[in-house]
Amino acid sequence: MKALHKILVTGAAGFIGHALTLRLLAEGRSVVGLDNLNDYYDPQLKRDRLAELQAFAAFHHVEFDMADRERTAALFAREQFDAVVNLAAQAGVRYSLINPHSYVDTNLVGFVNILEGCRHTGVKHLVYASSSSVYGANTRMPFSVHDNVDHPVSLYAASKKANELMAHTYSHLFHIPTTGLRFFTVYGPWGRPDMALFLFTKAILEDRPINVFNNGNMERDFTYIDDIAEGVVRVIDHVASANSQWSGDQPDAATSYCPWRVYNIGNNKKEKLMRYIEVLEDCLGKKARKNFLPLQDGDVPATYADVADLVQAVGFKPSTSIEQGIRNFVDWYRRYYRV
Repeated sequence: MKALHKILVTGAAGFIGHALTLRLLAEGRSVVGLDNLNDYYDPQLKRDRLAELQAFAAFHHVEFDMADRERTAALFAREQFDAVVNLAAQAGVRYSLINPHSYVDTNLVGFVNILEGCRHTGVKHLVYASSSSVYGANTRMPFSVHDNVDHPVSLYAASKKANELMAHTYSHLFHIPTTGLRFFTVYGPWGRPDMALFLFTKAILEDRPINVFNNGNMERDFTYIDDIAEGVVRVIDHVASANSQWSGDQPDAATSYCPWRVYNIGNNKKEKLMRYIEVLEDCLGKKARKNFLPLQDGDVPATYADVADLVQAVGFKPSTSIEQGIRNFVDWYRRYYRV
């Protein structure tokens, strides 16, 4: 299939949005980035990511909240996108316990505005960020897209599951091809300051203790940012299609009779949190002081992605080791913050 050329990336100034947009622009595609540059974390980091993107003539940025129905509809009508990648969201499991309404505004209201834009302007493929958080209380490892995900343990996870359901409805009613991507613990250069690697690095360099939850008994499928971007680029051009073998008697949770799909994007490897910290200590040349704490509400002790469906669909499997990925992050952090 011919590559889809004109693409809307929501959350383009965010961590994943920035990396994806750089990849798309390097391939010669035209990208409109939508971001409201909110202050959930330091907006300067978002502005600096955006500055890299604005060096490309094929990139155009618009700044508003996609929960604004009229402005979102006008953007779709004006630009007539080939594809949309919706990465804008209120992120974070723990913050959803503090400010739940922000998740409704962005992840639900904003997402239905994106769906409506796709519906009324003939978008050929909507790709959107889901999350490994949707697996919730599941304990069967590795997490498979064919498993039921009806038991979320945070409002953030529930909002991402809702996105998958909302997308299915639009695929069913309006035949819009939609693909949801369940990202697993993304890390790397330009990462989010509220995530563990960033928090740990900052604290260790400032001689402060790091908070280690569940007394360190955590495992995560850490996925490097470049692997995420590669996976998303490939999925954009692999337009979702109906599964002709799908049956309501034995429903498949990963596919449908309409053009709707979900995939995991993870490293397909569990890493112990304590090993992750050891690698970071090696890269920094400095030991961490650890403050061991219980498991936080809304969190899960382990994640692990089955990526067989992604490999079969687009021929790609993330593979960057934490040793290489953390080294790349530390090198970036020292350059960016001059430490």
